[in-house]
Amino acid sequence: MSLPMFARLELLSMLLPLWLSVKLATVTVLCLLFMATPLAYWLAKKSQSQVLSRFKVVILGLVSLPLVLPPTVIGFYLLLFFSPNYGVGKWLAHHGIGSLAFSFNGLVIASIIYSLPFFVQPVYAQFVRIPQSVHDASYLLESRAWRRFLRVSLPQARTGIILGSLISFAHTIGEFGVVLMIGGSISGETKVISIAIYEQVEALNYETAHAMSLILVLLSVIFVVAIASFNKNFEHQ
Repeated sequence: MSLPMFARLELLSMLLPLWLSVKLATVTVLCLLFMATPLAYWLAKKSQSQVLSRFKVVILGLVSLPLVLPPTVIGFYLLLFFSPNYGVGKWLAHHGIGSLAFSFNGLVIASIIYSLPFFVQPVYAQFVRIPQSVHDASYLLESRAWRRFLRVSLPQARTGIILGSLISFAHTIGEFGVVLMIGGSISGETKVISIAIYEQVEALNYETAHAMSLILVLLSVIFVVAIASFNKNFEHQ
């Protein structure tokens, strides 16, 4: 027996934002894996130059900024940066390319920046824990730096990478302030589940908001258990 039209529309209003949140979190984590893992490795690698060491401390501090800055502040400045009058947005408008503001691509960039410390910190910590003897042996086994990274350092940091990926995915699923500022609420494009819940509460549709919230609670429990399991393994290595 088919669902009534109203019920089907309500189900779609729940599933579409959830799918968009999962899609955003997946793309964000994949981008972090390819971009932030080498960054964490470079930050963790010992430098003989004091200037470079201090520069790395500055970079690590900038990466950690989203931990202390309110999401709306990050979202506001990214919105300005993406606007046609400033920064990247101005360059895109000059070349006839679509704006990043209020688009899924803009959400991805904002999510990468906002989730960066949640991925980098556990991966960085795991790279730091690699014994110097392992690095010394890798120089004898592999002459090229990128092969040493792929074949020696990366497997050693596996637990940190998995932990960082889980935390980043869960964090992206629950984003609100940044995605609201950058994406607004465009159905099928930028309306993620956190925004959909907010709108349902505003419309006094508490039953729908409750159902959406329960989905997030269930996902959160699954991720908390997975993160706790990997974190325990991480601490005992």
